Amino acid sequence: MSQSDTLDPRIVGLRISEARKARGKTQEEVAEYLGCSRPTYIAIEKGDRLAKTAEIAKLAPFLGKQVNDLVRPTEPVVDLQPHLRAVAEKMKGTDELALQAAIDDLRGLAEDYRDLERMMHAPLRFNYPPEVTLDTRIDAARLAEGVADQERRRLGLGDQPVISLRSTLEWDVGLRIFYSSMLPSAIAGMYAYTADLGCCILVNRKHPPERRRVTMVHEYGHLIVDRYKPGIDYLNSGGRKPANERFAESFALCFLMPASSVRQRFHDIVTTTKDFQVADLRRLSHFYFVSVGAMALRLEELGLIPKGSWAFLREARFAPRKAAELLGLPALPTNDEPYPERYKYLAVHAYARAEIGDSELAHYLRCDIVRAREIVSRTLTSREVGSNGETGDLPLDFDRSLLSGAP
Repeated sequence: MSQSDTLDPRIVGLRISEARKARGKTQEEVAEYLGCSRPTYIAIEKGDRLAKTAEIAKLAPFLGKQVNDLVRPTEPVVDLQPHLRAVAEKMKGTDELALQAAIDDLRGLAEDYRDLERMMHAPLRFNYPPEVTLDTRIDAARLAEGVADQERRRLGLGDQPVISLRSTLEWDVGLRIFYSSMLPSAIAGMYAYTADLGCCILVNRKHPPERRRVTMVHEYGHLIVDRYKPGIDYLNSGGRKPANERFAESFALCFLMPASSVRQRFHDIVTTTKDFQVADLRRLSHFYFVSVGAMALRLEELGLIPKGSWAFLREARFAPRKAAELLGLPALPTNDEPYPERYKYLAVHAYARAEIGDSELAHYLRCDIVRAREIVSRTLTSREVGSNGETGDLPLDFDRSLLSGAP
């Protein structure tokens, strides 16, 4: 039986249609390239006519896709892109083509995540907070501080820094947080919600880890006040910010730097040294894993240091990275992969169970086959110290039950 005999014309049509829209092509342009009439091409998109193998092979590069992308048997994610595209088209002074590519990147990662979950029968558990309605009579920033405190308590985080933030938000809340290098540098991230996938966040991978952490929590704030309204966020936007942006911005800083914890640490430093110096600011920003600018602005907001302190340091060309080296601050753990840890574990588990092969593994892990196998090897082994003090790799069997007793 040929592959064409197993393809669903409706799904193939949907995938071709989505690829065409993401590429910015009209139906007339694609029909002309394919060498058929517009009604014939429309019939392909509608699923009334299955595209021939040769037609799919010809269409794939024209639409910026691999053939396998167009013939995947699962439903495409069709409700993630349109609204984000509409937002991107309205943004002025931004590289629209790069934004469209980033939106397509988000769709591909989210779709692969969903397919891995279905393959492994492991749906992501959503543990979202209730939605919050903004009221013009209540200051959005103050409201955000209270919501951030409530959310930390709900998740059992206390008031200490969350170093493994991306994993925490994925496992404990159910956020799908992806990184992409396709976003223009002026864009911090984007957010979208679908009934099937839940909350999907795309963070600019080109930005430093501290900035990425603020972005992912900022987009989390949008889940709370703009659950069904996708958006794209600039690093800096001119003019007065709308209430939802003020909420998301304040929510991020309050969640990452809880007031009670910051005040206590500031008090401890001043009580011990009788001063609060630039070195203390740098150490504190490292402790909370945020930028020096974010830390300084939070201290200003809490009235602990004078307003304008960060502006003064910035004008003096303060170098946070160099300061960290001089103070001997160790590097903090980061995950720079496009996909979150749980996604990686699902892909590795699927490979270990022979559900997918080498090429599919490489596709899911966004790398070549050699590196994909290395990721599998690292994931399926644990570095342990034996009773004799020697270290060695211990193989891990993902499918072995720990509830049935020793063998």
